[in-house]
Amino acid sequence: MGDSAKLQASGKDYEFPVLSGSVGPEVIDIRKLYGQTGKFTYDPGFTSTASCESAITYIDGDEGVLLHRGYPIGQLAEDSSFMETSYLLLNGELPSPQELADFTRTISRHTMLHEQLATFYRGFRRDAHPMAIMCGVVGALSAFYHDSTDIADPQHRKISSHRLIAKMPTIAAMAYKYSVGQPFVYPDNSLSYTGNFLRMTFGVPAEPYVVNPVVEKALDRIFILHADHEQNASTSTVRLAGSSGANPFACIAAGIACLWGPAHGGANEAALNMLHEIGTPDRIPHYIERAKDKNDPFRLMGFGHRVYKNYDPRATVMQKTVREVFEALKVNDPVFEVALRLEEMALNDPYFIEKKLFPNVDFYSGVILSAIGFPTTMFTALFALARTVGWVAQWNEMISDPNQKIGRPRQLYTGATQRNYVPLDKR
Repeated sequence: MGDSAKLQASGKDYEFPVLSGSVGPEVIDIRKLYGQTGKFTYDPGFTSTASCESAITYIDGDEGVLLHRGYPIGQLAEDSSFMETSYLLLNGELPSPQELADFTRTISRHTMLHEQLATFYRGFRRDAHPMAIMCGVVGALSAFYHDSTDIADPQHRKISSHRLIAKMPTIAAMAYKYSVGQPFVYPDNSLSYTGNFLRMTFGVPAEPYVVNPVVEKALDRIFILHADHEQNASTSTVRLAGSSGANPFACIAAGIACLWGPAHGGANEAALNMLHEIGTPDRIPHYIERAKDKNDPFRLMGFGHRVYKNYDPRATVMQKTVREVFEALKVNDPVFEVALRLEEMALNDPYFIEKKLFPNVDFYSGVILSAIGFPTTMFTALFALARTVGWVAQWNEMISDPNQKIGRPRQLYTGATQRNYVPLDKR
């Protein structure tokens, strides 16, 4: 408990406790504000409001810090694996070798989808967006797995968490296969989480699929970098849906629906489209001038970040990964040349340095995913796949929180005041 904050309203003085976390800004506890003053706070977008207490992820945007359970994202992306990071987010501590082996085996045992879900896919049009399919299929999981929807039972919560993390790659790969008219490929439990996903996405029954270790490592890193990001829009959506007691599959489907929005999950697609628009390295100076012109609507996508006012800590790892993937796949495409040249110019241009417009994780991940062979429509689906573990960890934490209440934001009402109904024949 820190100091207290004093508020003067309508000629009266009020005092509210100030709470301190383990790190980060102090928080004024206004839970009794309405009861004591009869007034609400007004905070569109909740940008000054802590909606919950959490011990999972910490971000300091000004310093460019992102910690998962205290571990810096750079260390996890460099030295950990997505399975190990998932265990950390869910359980709070890094696993022992045996715990990691058990967790990985449990996830591999849950990767298959109920066979009837294949019929469910065939109800969609072939050109349906993968995110539309994922929203529908994940929501439908609650119709298949009744044995893990009792949210008051910790064992049920654990099983449904494992199921969601395990089945999301299968769901995403099937969405891709369906869109290109290829047969679904069943999971292979002998492969890693990420290797299995690559095989289900790009493999065909006609020939064996060999996982490229450089691509596998790059995609695993992308998954780690997108695993959780504190109380962003989709995570808040999962928590809000979960606060009503909705089953976990419905909550994660709500998160996917929110992530689908271009302002949230579609940034890497926008960054890649911009690189295509620039086209060749010689046109970069022209587009940089356009970006500096206040009267030109053109914006450089994939630069700067709403939260990180400094360098995006996730981008540092991706910078190296881009080069590894290009080299391993012998990439020869002007778009990738544009990306590398643009990155170099932005990091050295005084305008970009002054405005802190550094390349962010979306700038790099779009380029890497495209080099691997994913169409842009799959980018957000991959984001949803990776973020599922964060959503599940946050949902679990919320359900276990004794202070948890159903979410009920307030409003500043500006509509008509009370008036009397006029019968239709009198109007």
